[in-house]
Amino acid sequence: MSGDKAPGSKDEQRLPQRAVIGYFIGLSLAALLTAAAFLLPTTDLVWAPAIPVALVALAVGQMGVHLAFFLHITTGPDNTNNILALAFGLLIVGLVLVGSIWIMAHLNQNMLPMDALNRMQR
Repeated sequence: MSGDKAPGSKDEQRLPQRAVIGYFIGLSLAALLTAAAFLLPTTDLVWAPAIPVALVALAVGQMGVHLAFFLHITTGPDNTNNILALAFGLLIVGLVLVGSIWIMAHLNQNMLPMDALNRMQR
């Protein structure tokens, strides 16, 4: 268990300069993907019906850059807690989204009919 590290603990093997370079590469890639997403619809580089697909691909790439460079989610054995925390967060967000959509879809059944509502307002 000597290889376990707490989240946020200092890693003696990484140089601070190397970490800054990693953040700079991530920032550059994120800015490049963001600029590409804004410029893509205004150019003729992509066939017009394929623009939404290209934007989704750029968004997935942007998420990958953020996960790898800023959240440090990798396949290493010391990232198990980070991956579990990310999965739990995604589960909670998914439950909130699905629950909200389910509530809004079934909200009409519990509403008063318009004629009864109009009679109550008079």
